[in-house]
Amino acid sequence: MPSVAVRLAAAATAVTLVLGGCAHDPTPAASPFPADPGRGSCAVTKQPDVPATMRDGTVLRADVYRPTTADAVPVILMRTQYGKDGAQAGTRYQSPDWFASHCYLVVVQDIRGQGASGGIFSEFTHDQDDGYDSVEWAAALPGSNGKVGMYGSSYVGATQWLAAVTAPPHLVTIVPANTASDYYDGWTYEGGEFRLAFVLPWAMEAIATTAAKNRGDEATVHELASAVRDPTRWLDFRPFKDLPPMQPANPAVAPWYFDWIRHSVRDDFWKAVSIRDRYPKVTVPVMHFEGWYDAFLAGGVENFAGMVAHGGTAQARANQRLVIGPWDHVDWGRPDSEPAPMLKAIGAVANSPINELMLQWYDHFLKGKSNDVAGAPRVDYFLMGANVWKTASGWPLPQTKPTTYYLSGAGGIEDRHGKLADAAPSADAPDVYTYDPRYPAPSLGGHSCCGARSGPQGPYDQTPVEQRSDVLVYTGEPLTQDTEVTGAATVDLWAASSAVDTDFTAKLTVLKPDGEVVNLNDGILRTAFRDSLSDPSPVPANQPTRYRIQIWPTSYLYRAGDRIRVEISSSDYPQFAPNPNTGEPFGQTADTVVATQTILHDAAHPSSITLPVIPAS
Repeated sequence: MPSVAVRLAAAATAVTLVLGGCAHDPTPAASPFPADPGRGSCAVTKQPDVPATMRDGTVLRADVYRPTTADAVPVILMRTQYGKDGAQAGTRYQSPDWFASHCYLVVVQDIRGQGASGGIFSEFTHDQDDGYDSVEWAAALPGSNGKVGMYGSSYVGATQWLAAVTAPPHLVTIVPANTASDYYDGWTYEGGEFRLAFVLPWAMEAIATTAAKNRGDEATVHELASAVRDPTRWLDFRPFKDLPPMQPANPAVAPWYFDWIRHSVRDDFWKAVSIRDRYPKVTVPVMHFEGWYDAFLAGGVENFAGMVAHGGTAQARANQRLVIGPWDHVDWGRPDSEPAPMLKAIGAVANSPINELMLQWYDHFLKGKSNDVAGAPRVDYFLMGANVWKTASGWPLPQTKPTTYYLSGAGGIEDRHGKLADAAPSADAPDVYTYDPRYPAPSLGGHSCCGARSGPQGPYDQTPVEQRSDVLVYTGEPLTQDTEVTGAATVDLWAASSAVDTDFTAKLTVLKPDGEVVNLNDGILRTAFRDSLSDPSPVPANQPTRYRIQIWPTSYLYRAGDRIRVEISSSDYPQFAPNPNTGEPFGQTADTVVATQTILHDAAHPSSITLPVIPAS
């Protein structure tokens, strides 16, 4: 297999992205973000390494930022595995002392086995009990009025949800950003396939290394640091169950990583920490932040909708707010973002109005201040292509008009005459391509995570990918009017494979009049998981079967003259691990089988994509 670095470098050099609006864009709507209030009136002192004893006797440590006031004040708590000294400040949040200056007691705690905290680290395992205990401990700190809110992004959003499902009595609200609803589906795996480009570099660098530092294991720290400098080698390594940097023979290094490989279906291991199964247990208001190219977008919007429908109290159901911007997982806008300028700072950036909106939320729920930040479910979303903020009352958007287009014509590289039509063709020859797991189609953008070591993320010109024979392309006619698409798309794909288990991918793009093809979002399905993420089953070879592929949400204004395009393939590497086509559980083999893939689109097999079109108001 050619190295991922070679393939991505070759593709990226061909990219020029223009996803933004045109000169005739409408005037942007009012931003949902308040004006910057600056620092607050309270002076702040810091108490480092304050101990908190968990129910099993393990001592966790936190930095406590105290406002200088005689009044009892609410607590804002962050529980992080990325180092309490950093507190995710800079690219995402203001510093803890900024929040404390607004007369909050701010507590930033290292989770178990990370940083200054004791105990043995294991991802997700302890954060329900430790989250409950830490909330109640923080509520009882001197100077606290007993009301606790939480904040943080990514895994630091997961620690909030894992605490919230245990319903600590003193937890009043949480503000998670860029985080998931399930730690199997949409975090470690997607559609049954392993999320390689995110999971592997993150596991090696962000958590295995820091856990080894916590244990004082300098030899492992050195080995992992060396591995992190050469991620391509390990993204290409097979089988995953024997990954050398994680030292499978040394249970002290990363047993949780090998648990993820062994539990390659959504079994009880994952259900024990799932959020989507526990919305009725969450009794507090939630402000959710997400991005259109975030690694956990699908779960973030599911959390909002799930809490509106199933939250544990009327107050919780009524007070859910979701903000979705033009961001990936890294932060909220990068002023130097190239070559993906749609991820530039637009309306909300680092040390940004997002922090002021959070402050309004805390003021309302923790201090009882009257403002218009809450009171009914609300979605603030950024419409890419028009570059305006819009507001809705729910998710999916209530006015959504599902609109279906049918695949037809020859989508292969030989002709590239694949079409998207209003009706299924009565008779149409299938498209056939070969999928070789040793030479997968490269990822070029998408909703992976977290930086250069994982390959490019976000919006990119897909032209280089479309030069491959294992990528099919289906294109609609030029649109006659501006058309908003906001929400998740669904591909119903009729396909047959010579393999008993393989992957099918789908990507929604926009073809601009100048020929650029920009990805909006994508999805994948491992065929054995077509009916269940918990109980996969093989498919008889060469049997036509209907597969439903969920393309993650987007929000884009297709301009008149733009064309809607869909790409179909069987790989998207390294965003996802290439399916070896052997039928074995994930990560157990280095063997591969070449598969012949047949995509059907005729009256008996109406392959289609259904888009969430938003009618013009």
